[in-house]
Amino acid sequence: MISNTLGWGAIGQQPIDINTERSDAILQILDEGWQKASTSPVVHSGGGEVDITEQLRVGMRAALKIKRAAWRRKMTILPGTESRSSPSLPRPDGRTDIPIFFSDIREEYDEHDPHAIVECKRVAGNRAYLCREYVVEGIDRFVTGKYAGNHAAGFMAGYLLSDDAQAATAGINRHLSRKGRQSEHLGPCSVPGEPGARRRRSSRHPRKAPRRPITLHHAFFAFQPQQP
Repeated sequence: MISNTLGWGAIGQQPIDINTERSDAILQILDEGWQKASTSPVVHSGGGEVDITEQLRVGMRAALKIKRAAWRRKMTILPGTESRSSPSLPRPDGRTDIPIFFSDIREEYDEHDPHAIVECKRVAGNRAYLCREYVVEGIDRFVTGKYAGNHAAGFMAGYLLSDDAQAATAGINRHLSRKGRQSEHLGPCSVPGEPGARRRRSSRHPRKAPRRPITLHHAFFAFQPQQP
């Protein structure tokens, strides 16, 4: 569903609030895409972030073909796309990792830009600089509106270089606490018992008016053990 109650349209874009079903679908296709991507020889803890993300995108697209649920026919996994944080900018000022497009939103609301964005980052709970990068170059791109400025929800994929989702969450939250942002801590996903819940988190972040707060959905992915 799309809400147009908060005034963002006054500066050129309608606010997009994808519903819970679409958010769950994105998290599900991320999980299934990672299962496929993780078998690629370029997907390992020493691999390049861009190469890993490209394999994740390939895996997500392959996963869309397996089941013929209605939402899968409406979802498109786009290539990395240049983006503008404001409709008034004459040229793009960012490049998104994995944009997602829903044909029913396009048809009903004439919205050509991506309807959801996945930002991908390497992270490890015991590496403070990676936790900082996850916040500064990931979370804060959504908070400032550089990405998803007219979206109510965004998505992040964290590639775990060590430890697990719990350790990564603790490291990211430590960085947020040092910046006085305790209210933005990553917490459990909304449905703890669902598949993949152990590696998922959610967070809520305020943004400057007229942008409303944004909810971020985080999915953390571990690499397969390297063969000797």
